[in-house]
Amino acid sequence: MGDKRNIIMAVLLTGIILFGWPILMETFFPDMVNKNEAIEQSEKANTSTADSSETDGTATAVSTTAGSATIGADAAASTIRKLPVVLAETPRVAIETPRLKGSINLQGARLDDLTLTDHTTELAKDSPPVRLFAPSGTKDAYFSRFGWAGDGVKLPDDSTIWSADQSRLTPATPLTLSWANETGQNFAITLSIDENYLITAEQSVTNRGENPIALKPYSLINRTRDINNVPPGEVSSWTIHIGPVGVFDGSANYDINYDNLAGEEPGFFGSMFGATAKAGTNSFSKDVSWLGFSDKYWLGAIIPVNNPKVVGKFRSGANNVFQAEIAREDAQVIAPGKALTTTTRLYAGAKETALLDTYKEQYNITLLDRAIDWGWFYWFEKPLFYLLNWLFKLVGNFGVAIVLMTFVVRGIMFPIAQKQFKSMAQMRAVQPKMKKIQEKHKEDKQKQQQEIMKLYKDEKVNPLAGCLPIFLQIPIFFALYKVLMLSIEMRHQPFILWIKDLSAPDPMTPVNLFGLIPFDPPSFLAVGILPILMGITMHFQFKLNPQQMDPMQQQIFGLMPWILVFIMAPFAAGLQLYWTVSNILTIAQQKWLYSRHPQLKEQMAKDAEEKAEKAAKEKAAETN
Repeated sequence: MGDKRNIIMAVLLTGIILFGWPILMETFFPDMVNKNEAIEQSEKANTSTADSSETDGTATAVSTTAGSATIGADAAASTIRKLPVVLAETPRVAIETPRLKGSINLQGARLDDLTLTDHTTELAKDSPPVRLFAPSGTKDAYFSRFGWAGDGVKLPDDSTIWSADQSRLTPATPLTLSWANETGQNFAITLSIDENYLITAEQSVTNRGENPIALKPYSLINRTRDINNVPPGEVSSWTIHIGPVGVFDGSANYDINYDNLAGEEPGFFGSMFGATAKAGTNSFSKDVSWLGFSDKYWLGAIIPVNNPKVVGKFRSGANNVFQAEIAREDAQVIAPGKALTTTTRLYAGAKETALLDTYKEQYNITLLDRAIDWGWFYWFEKPLFYLLNWLFKLVGNFGVAIVLMTFVVRGIMFPIAQKQFKSMAQMRAVQPKMKKIQEKHKEDKQKQQQEIMKLYKDEKVNPLAGCLPIFLQIPIFFALYKVLMLSIEMRHQPFILWIKDLSAPDPMTPVNLFGLIPFDPPSFLAVGILPILMGITMHFQFKLNPQQMDPMQQQIFGLMPWILVFIMAPFAAGLQLYWTVSNILTIAQQKWLYSRHPQLKEQMAKDAEEKAEKAAKEKAAETN
């Protein structure tokens, strides 16, 4: 009766896991549903930008009462139009680099048209390039702007038409935008761009008027996010942060999400882990290194240059509008005949690990590499990534690189596995003595436990030693999960045959007869070939292990491989490939170690024989 109860419990547990998994995924990997407040068209600019330096060394930096200085905040357009139509409405200057293509809007001096030429939206070769920035009035508008806030002087705004001294912006040809008001203030924005994703903006204002002026230079990134139609893979979760991100006071901040900016509290898990986000606008005034918006693979971030006196701010507005901005903490007075220059950098592109590391070191940008949410095992994940990337460059195939890395990981773990098997052999050696103790003190569990612990001590046996490889494998597996999920380097990378994208789940599933039936199964049933192979190899791996004494444990271990098949089905094919190859290597490793410890194999055979005899006796008893 006890065995039947255990079987029923195991089946129920399996059902809960299989059918409860989608609920758990929804809970811990939720869509970021943002409810937005109305955004002001103007707000006091105690927020943040770049460093300020005088072009002639004579401009005076003072704290003023220019508290009414405002930063314009764009709201989402009331009507959405097609991109070509919007682009044709305003004068523009082309952007052309080896990796970026787009244009600058001369109306408002906006960088609002950027595509990443070496990244496509879909796997197909004729797929269009990934669009990062898009102008206001289009779906998912996303742009950057540089400006000034102040009182008593006419300033350039969104309707201002700027003049350009070049027909295009390239790495070899910087571009200067200029505009002057009627009272003698000349404004200029000089843009330069490298061959990758870094844009440098020098904002300068020269006061040729008769009176001093007080201004706050600022820079911002404004985006519209369709919260009701978040693309697959762009959903923020506890493992991957997508949304507002920045480095403040020497630490990366992943606490703020779109919900917080819309007025919601951090929530239970955020509060439990010490989230610093506030409901609504979030401001930071200490050591603002950079801030912006992070997607899974892309980043738009503004970076002040050599200016400690800036304030950074995240805020939300109506119609799914979100904004990141930086401005000087205090307005600066510019005397007649003097000038003020402020420098800010803009990162707009893919989150490539090596490139972020290069910019971090080259320009001394604090923790720019943390734009990738590596998580708790950052110290281990980055070396693992660089190993994987080195193997990829060596063999030219990311799938083969994963296989080779699996060999490396298993090789490192091999000495530990040897100790595990030694411990298992020792445990098997004392098994007869343990059975005698259990029979002798079966009525006194406390005494039984004391005698068993004494046996372990006398025989120098550590019953937990066999668990060590499992505990060590957990951080390795999680680190690899993060590497494979976050690394844009693996995006759209093929392996062999039907595996065209290792960053996506295995698409070949027998549920719809490998595509022959026009049926798209739900995610928890869309089990590909790789997860099935993973389950089969894990089943044989468990079969090689010594059987557990507890029948319940035996049943759980028997069901675990098939439960994991469904759990692992939605994950990246690269992760499934790693686990499958790891299982195969473990099986080979176990067979070799069994040859070195024949007592284990003999004991396993003996246990199987005893189990068969016991089952036969129980069956005979039930028959009689």
